[in-house]
Amino acid sequence: MIPLRLSAVVLPLIVCILLPPFTLGIRSFPTATAATTTVALHSLLRFSEAPDYRNGAGCLATTATTTSDDPSLVHIAMTLDSGYLRGSIAAVHSVLRHSSCPENIFFHFIAAEFDSASPRILTRLVRSTFPSLNFKVYIFREDTVINLISSSIRQALENPLNYARNYLGDMLDSSISRVIYLDSDIVVVDDIHKLWNVTLTENRVIGAPEYCHANFTKYFTDEFWLDPLLSRVFGHRKPCYFNTGVMVMDLVRWREGNYRKRIENWMELQRKKRIYELGSLPPFLLVFAGNVEAIGHRWNQHGLGGDNVNGVCRSLHPGPVSLLHWSGKGKPWVRLDEKKPCPLDRLWEPYDLFKPQLVNGGGRGGITREQPWSFSSSILVGYSHDLL
Repeated sequence: MIPLRLSAVVLPLIVCILLPPFTLGIRSFPTATAATTTVALHSLLRFSEAPDYRNGAGCLATTATTTSDDPSLVHIAMTLDSGYLRGSIAAVHSVLRHSSCPENIFFHFIAAEFDSASPRILTRLVRSTFPSLNFKVYIFREDTVINLISSSIRQALENPLNYARNYLGDMLDSSISRVIYLDSDIVVVDDIHKLWNVTLTENRVIGAPEYCHANFTKYFTDEFWLDPLLSRVFGHRKPCYFNTGVMVMDLVRWREGNYRKRIENWMELQRKKRIYELGSLPPFLLVFAGNVEAIGHRWNQHGLGGDNVNGVCRSLHPGPVSLLHWSGKGKPWVRLDEKKPCPLDRLWEPYDLFKPQLVNGGGRGGITREQPWSFSSSILVGYSHDLL
């Protein structure tokens, strides 16, 4: 129950939170009614509260009011959208579960401006699932990148949110000098601080596991390789494939080198001349391949979702494992729900906090019965800081 002396402040804020924000953009959607908004909210807010993970011995102290520029923090950036929400929640849970200092982790969630679940709703969901989590939600405007995106071999790869990683240097506060970027279809089974502590040598901007045995030429079209001017971009490098779903990024060097613009330049060329087929990955390869800090393969056991067409089951690569990545078409939560899981999908399942829908038989239209929300002052402060 909210005290009467706070109701004058709290209740208007609650109304603002529940109402969809007014935004301007490049496309429009039908106006949601109160009924459809309620149904969408109930369909999303069905996650169990995670255990309250606390720091172990030897962790650096954080201030009582932790902020994103606290030097003791590990910064992790992820996208957050309704389509991959279940994966994102499981990924966060896995990071906290295996971290030696979970209270020293700060998550930066990038949410799409026009997602069916507004950034405010997604903020509520994260706060209810992880009450003590340090995080901030940023709104990513589609029109920042929509005119640079070309068609891909799989429609999901054309989602503008896939390109949000290009803009982390602009979106995150300038005081943040380093960030780990993680895709939503991963689980971490090791202490994330080990990845955070990787050194980027020789002024390298990013670090990621490299796969030099992969056929690098297949990531670009014949038109690219037959053009002597374009293919010369790799002339003084030994490029290797790397997956952009797990990266350590030096944001100081990123900003100084204007790498966002370098990536955009290749995307602009792609719109004029077809030089690749695979969404957001090739521009990163064009800019960074051959100049990446090689991180152990254990930090990206990728490809567990199969290829981009069939999503067939795959096995682990040889060697130790610190991070499992279901890149590709097949996602573990989808295959588990369809009762057609791959063997490795069972390794994702323990981190899944999604709870089955419980229908109230006496309710009108079988409305889901959910736990009532309690609005604490910390939640409201989080909204005002992150989104208002």
